[in-house]
Amino acid sequence: QVQLVESGGGLVQPGESLRLSCAASGSIVSINAMGWYRQALGKERELVATITSGGSTNYADSVKGRFTISRDNAKNTVYLQMNSLKPEDTAVYYCKADNVRIIGSLYAYLFWGQGTQVTVSS
Repeated sequence: QVQLVESGGGLVQPGESLRLSCAASGSIVSINAMGWYRQALGKERELVATITSGGSTNYADSVKGRFTISRDNAKNTVYLQMNSLKPEDTAVYYCKADNVRIIGSLYAYLFWGQGTQVTVSS
C-alpha cells in the first residue's frame, strides 16, 4: 500500500556532509509526522529527527546544530541534511512515516523504510 524509499547514504570522512532523502509512495491521503531514526551496530534504534506536516521539528541532542530535517508535503518526501559528520554518526538510517491516512481506510498507519547505511570514517 505505502512504500518508503530512502537514498543518499554512503561513506564519508569526518567533517563532511550527506543528504538523505525518503520518498513515500502509494495510496496516501496524508502523512502527519515523518522522521529519521538510526541504529548503530549492537545498539538500539534511536530517534534522530522528526517533522510534522505543519513543519514542527524535533532533534536528538546529539545532532542539534549539525543536522537539519525538512519536508516536501506535496511530494511526501522528507530530507535529512547532515553536516559536520562524526564517526559516532555511523549507523543505518531509517525513515518513518507516522499517522498515515490511506485511500479506502478509516485507520492511520505507521510505515518504515528499508534503511540506508551511513559510514563516517577516515
